[in-house]
Amino acid sequence: MSTTLADRPADPGLPRPRRRPPRPSLLPLLAVAAVIATLVSAWSIDFNVLTLFDGLDEMGALIERMLPPRLDDPGRIGMLAVETLLMAVLGTVLAAAASVPLAFLAARNTTPHPAVYAVARAFITFCRAMPDLLFAVLFVRALGIGVLPGILALALHSIGMLGKLFADAIEQTDAGPREAVRSAGAGYFREMLNAVVPQVVPAWVGTFVYRIDINLRMSVVLGFVGAGGIGFALQDALRGLIYPRALGIVLVILVIIAAMELVAIWVRRILLTPTQTDPRRDRIARFVFSAILIAGTVAALIVLKVNPLSLITWVGPALEVLTRMIPPDFDALGAQLFDAALQTIAIGVVSTAIGVVLSIPFGILAARNVTPHPAVYWVARSWILLVRAVPELILAVVFVAALGLGPIAGTCALAIASIGFLAKLVADSVEEIDPGPMEAVRSVGGGWWATLFSAVIPQAMPAMVGSTLYMLDVNVRTSTILGIVGAGGIGYLLFESIRTLNFTAAGAIVLVIFVVVYAIERVSGWIRSRLV
Repeated sequence: MSTTLADRPADPGLPRPRRRPPRPSLLPLLAVAAVIATLVSAWSIDFNVLTLFDGLDEMGALIERMLPPRLDDPGRIGMLAVETLLMAVLGTVLAAAASVPLAFLAARNTTPHPAVYAVARAFITFCRAMPDLLFAVLFVRALGIGVLPGILALALHSIGMLGKLFADAIEQTDAGPREAVRSAGAGYFREMLNAVVPQVVPAWVGTFVYRIDINLRMSVVLGFVGAGGIGFALQDALRGLIYPRALGIVLVILVIIAAMELVAIWVRRILLTPTQTDPRRDRIARFVFSAILIAGTVAALIVLKVNPLSLITWVGPALEVLTRMIPPDFDALGAQLFDAALQTIAIGVVSTAIGVVLSIPFGILAARNVTPHPAVYWVARSWILLVRAVPELILAVVFVAALGLGPIAGTCALAIASIGFLAKLVADSVEEIDPGPMEAVRSVGGGWWATLFSAVIPQAMPAMVGSTLYMLDVNVRTSTILGIVGAGGIGYLLFESIRTLNFTAAGAIVLVIFVVVYAIERVSGWIRSRLV
């Protein structure tokens, strides 16, 4: 899953926190706590290395059944791929349109009243804490099968990221231009438009482009719950045990996501790296990007056959389903509900630990300023891109088919996704370190290993700690929905409750998911504030 990578700490154009050296007294305590939590979590879900080795034969047999890949209906798959891309674009555009006014209300320096600030921040937090696939499940039940529930799910969850980062960018603006505009007698709206917006547009653009990338990854699996996109064809192939067709669809998904990531990198580079010698090129680039975005939005409405009025009228049916969940019935599932919630947390903890251990070597080799050879750099970067291109839910489906139902499949899926994501963050953080200490070590004859341990890792450690805590937050959030495909956690109970129309039990599950995700987010955020 996306990685909802909602608060991604290292991306061009996104607001970056000030880096401070980690507090040494807290790092050992955090390391010990992490080891204990990982061991307890692994024990609670019966996760061990021997289990994985025992499943290698099944994994090999599954791969053999998938080969050679094939596309039985290229035209239909191609249309579904276009549908998936347009869903991501339209969902992100809707989220951005809602997030801009919301961000002004949720920024301390522009909100009209503290009460308005609290409500706006609470709504943003709610959207971020609720997984997008969970939104999709609820909207499918309210609106029926189709692309509209998927678009709305992507839009609502995206508000959690865009609203937060848009507001953070506003809070970091210089107060000088606002005071100058205000002194000229301008009102509130003129002050915001002339003094604040020009300062935040670069950060907003970077965040928006990155969110399209995230939403494309998520939209490919929305079809698993009937919310449109190419995921529906994949789910159909897997349900029918037609593995060669499933692999063919997965390869199409890989190509789409990899191409989109490369395009996103190029767009961010063009839009967020102004040239000093050719300002006209910058204006043309922004104009072209705006024109493409408008054309893509119109095309999405036409191709997906979305009535613009349906983007407003969905509120009534959705509220009808939500009100049927009140009051939540915690007795219907009893202890099973809280056991599933603990299993969800355990899956997130173990998968994050595996991701941390295995991502650091790949991340270092993928850092341009540290890698021992350019060929190693490109191999490492290509491998990271390949791993990141596979959504977690698809990995979970594969591991369930190979290892069977249960939390081990979900843990393996999230661990692999964590390796790709964390390795990229590690590589980015290493490339941003001060080259001075590295040159000092080399000047006294230090080799590659000495430079790595003496000058590279100490500087990159704060960013690594922050990325790890963020990854834990993301993995716990994602693990809440892996149960939809039988990969453990609380998602299975939710899916079954909605499928059987037991809405009061579903309400209890949704509330538990929100509390778990919000608590993990707050704890990891507090630790990051103390260490990074």
